[in-house]
Amino acid sequence: MTPAIAIEHLHAGYGAADVIKDVSMSVVDGECVAVLGANGAGKTSLLRVMSGLVVPRSGGVRFFGEAPRRHDAQSIAAMRIAHVPEGRGTISGLTVEENLRVGGYQLRDGAGVRSEIEQCFAQFPILRTYRRRMATSLSGGEQQMLAISRALMMQPRALLLDEPSFGLAPKLVLSLYDKIADIVARRRLSVVLVEQSIELAERLATRAYVLKNGRIAGEGTVQELRSSVALHDAYLSRGGSAS
Repeated sequence: MTPAIAIEHLHAGYGAADVIKDVSMSVVDGECVAVLGANGAGKTSLLRVMSGLVVPRSGGVRFFGEAPRRHDAQSIAAMRIAHVPEGRGTISGLTVEENLRVGGYQLRDGAGVRSEIEQCFAQFPILRTYRRRMATSLSGGEQQMLAISRALMMQPRALLLDEPSFGLAPKLVLSLYDKIADIVARRRLSVVLVEQSIELAERLATRAYVLKNGRIAGEGTVQELRSSVALHDAYLSRGGSAS
């Protein structure tokens, strides 16, 4: 079976320094895979390479068996690979609904755009209530809902999620993860999830990779990694989260 996402011997970085070093990993169609590791391990940089925001120095990324025509954000988005970045990335100066319409810019059919917006409002009803509000006026949790909904507007085949729990109250995090799990299952999305909490990762992911200093330091099922004393002590804090 051709993987939904295949990364082979990837090297990438900023300036003279490599941040991602010989990383290889795969995600099968419809699977959610987590990327775990301490702060500074390269998790966010890996997603930035995958979404075309950082160009590889060597190695490559394939989506559903195809390499992007150019390794840039526009080409990868055209392959229906959606990225929900660290910090949510709502577009200031636009309303909630305008943010959603930006997310659906690749949809040529006006009726299709309206249908997707209605689906987003059905998934997150608070966004319907605030559809005319400026996106920056929303709470952190509401902005995260908007960022995920905007990514879904492009009808993605794969979703790259960068720590959706960041900065949210624990009760809201659990509710958000339940909603993401429902969306992923219904749309049968392939997902790469960057998350500091292994407990939260386990709510979505079946397998995980651990990054250390930009390299793959371990991989396996989430349950295997939870029970690995060496990996837990090396990369995960006592609370089950990366530092």
